[in-house]
Amino acid sequence: MGKATGFLEFERTDRGYIKPEDRLKNYKEYVTPLPEAELSKQAARCMNCGIPFCHNGCPVNNIIPDWNNLVYENDWRSALEVLHSTNNFPEFTGRICPAPCEAACTLNIVDQPVTIKSIDCASVDRGRNEGWITPKVPETKTGKSVAVVGSGPAGLACAQQLARAGHTVTVFEKNDRIGGLMRYGIPDFKMEKHLINRRLVQMEAEGVEFRVNQHVGENVKADDLLADTKNFRFGVCEFISSSHVHRSF
Repeated sequence: MGKATGFLEFERTDRGYIKPEDRLKNYKEYVTPLPEAELSKQAARCMNCGIPFCHNGCPVNNIIPDWNNLVYENDWRSALEVLHSTNNFPEFTGRICPAPCEAACTLNIVDQPVTIKSIDCASVDRGRNEGWITPKVPETKTGKSVAVVGSGPAGLACAQQLARAGHTVTVFEKNDRIGGLMRYGIPDFKMEKHLINRRLVQMEAEGVEFRVNQHVGENVKADDLLADTKNFRFGVCEFISSSHVHRSF
């Protein structure tokens, strides 16, 4: 897998940052991606450990050595497929995850760990630019309805997986926009909100319904959800901006 001597030949290199004087001009992300050739070298540093401790360090059990090897071989599309097999939203984790996988990396014992987080983020960003990320609509429906309370990362991942399994999924969110902590707790310079919005568009195409301003236990009764999630007819809010209509995710 990868380059057997990669970790001996290449030093760790990670993403850089926009100069502070330039950051002051806006609230956008200030991390600068690594070039593709450099990412390939960084992926080559993955050692194909007999027991990859990065698996244990990753909260979502990403299959890290596999997609590192695919990036090294320049098979980015397959790398993204492997990444998506365990992680619904790698563009989120590639930006805001504290990367315990890197702390657990075997190479970190005697050297600098593999730049796992940067490769994670680069894979999904390239997939988006290449048009590889599209809705996965189930061929058949189960006829079962599921209510997901809360639209944070766990709620969204749960909703997406259930919808792809063929269930009719409705997400209830007490705030006026979808995203939970990612929307209201993460500043734009760490993760811009258009990243959330485009995933929500994908999930809507997959059949997920979002209902905002729906506080379960307050203006929505839990017993009613258990009886029938279709009793509530509140759609996703919309507002007008310039000449375009936008969903207020």
